[in-house]
Amino acid sequence: MDAALLVGIPADFRYLAGTPFHIVNEKYVLAVTGALGAVPVLIPALAEALPIDALLTRIDGLLIPGSPSNVDPARYGNGASPAGTLKDARRDASTLPLIRAALTAGVPLLAICRGVQELNVALGGTLHERVHEEEGRHDHRAPLDASIDVRYAPSHRVQLAPGGMLATALGTEQAAVNSVHWQAIDRLAPNLDVEATAEDGTIEAVRVADAPNFAVGVQWHPEYRFADDAVSRALFGAFAAAMRARAEKLRRAA
Repeated sequence: MDAALLVGIPADFRYLAGTPFHIVNEKYVLAVTGALGAVPVLIPALAEALPIDALLTRIDGLLIPGSPSNVDPARYGNGASPAGTLKDARRDASTLPLIRAALTAGVPLLAICRGVQELNVALGGTLHERVHEEEGRHDHRAPLDASIDVRYAPSHRVQLAPGGMLATALGTEQAAVNSVHWQAIDRLAPNLDVEATAEDGTIEAVRVADAPNFAVGVQWHPEYRFADDAVSRALFGAFAAAMRARAEKLRRAA
């Protein structure tokens, strides 16, 4: 593990047994240590109290993880969510400004599942809250009663944009990916480029076109059993290379 590389992971905010917790799914922590060889830094969902500027001077990369919760549609100008929709106002209030600040600061960023949805909203885009209810779209959810290996098994293919950053970095223009989401990108934010789409047209990966560094979001979950998947290894490899390059550049400038 390279102790010089620190990767921030924003936390969810939950009440568990009546007690407030800031939590991150372990698979993202293990991806940072195993796939990136870095040290995970869990970022609490402190909303406006989060010291963003100080934080960004101390981390080398930012991994925006997935979550069972949905981005509140009020954040992108839509109406109320259907009854029973899990939301996380503290995470929204923490992560959306953190994403914008990280991009401005040139901190390498990888956004996964809810993370790519937050990336789109942070930059001015909108979401489908229930993409499976949209005409012509497939059901991108995983069966809740299945084992975790079944839920995260590859379930459909994505087409990577020919000549795009991901197709170049991953060495392929097609990939089989898992699918564990309800929300999906609707109106693409102005400065995002589409890097991958599903067969039904759902946007599966994006890149921040004007970002000074690596800034990519994917709708699937490359962190799950990353060591067994060549596409996941290549994606994390590109993220790690960007972090190392930036860290070396800052070291030389110091």
